[in-house]
Amino acid sequence: MRDAVTSLIKNYDSTGRYLDRNAMDDLKSYFNSGMARVKAAGVINGNAAAIVKQAGLQLFEDVPELIRPGGNAYTTRRYAACLRDMDYYLRYASYALVAGNMDVLNERVLQGLRETYNSLGVPIGPTVMGIQLMKDIVKEQVAAAGITDTAMVDQPFDYITRELSEQDV
Repeated sequence: MRDAVTSLIKNYDSTGRYLDRNAMDDLKSYFNSGMARVKAAGVINGNAAAIVKQAGLQLFEDVPELIRPGGNAYTTRRYAACLRDMDYYLRYASYALVAGNMDVLNERVLQGLRETYNSLGVPIGPTVMGIQLMKDIVKEQVAAAGITDTAMVDQPFDYITRELSEQDV
């Protein structure tokens, strides 16, 4: 797994260039947001179960056919699997948030996910909705913790949903 710093250095190294003004600005931005990223990850860590529960309840309220007979979250086992997957996305989003880099999402979450979900008949649309619901809840909690710029929270959640959506073509 790479972070924003190692990714930037790798990109410059592969082209044989010294770090330029843009690279320095990117590094400065990453380091300036470091404490906010760590604090946001702490908020996620401290409230993960509640975030997943709240997002799951909202998802099943918005898309009730998921928990009806024949739905993908019907039966206790499937319902639990859905919440487990939501927790999985939340945890890896927190890693990517701290790293300032989405590589961990590609390496640990997104590779092979489409094939797995297709083989299990898991619908991508509600999965994307659940991820976006978690993002909204996290943003509210991060703002309540005193972090004024919550835009950084968008990045990992939006990346996951964009990649899942693009793969579901």
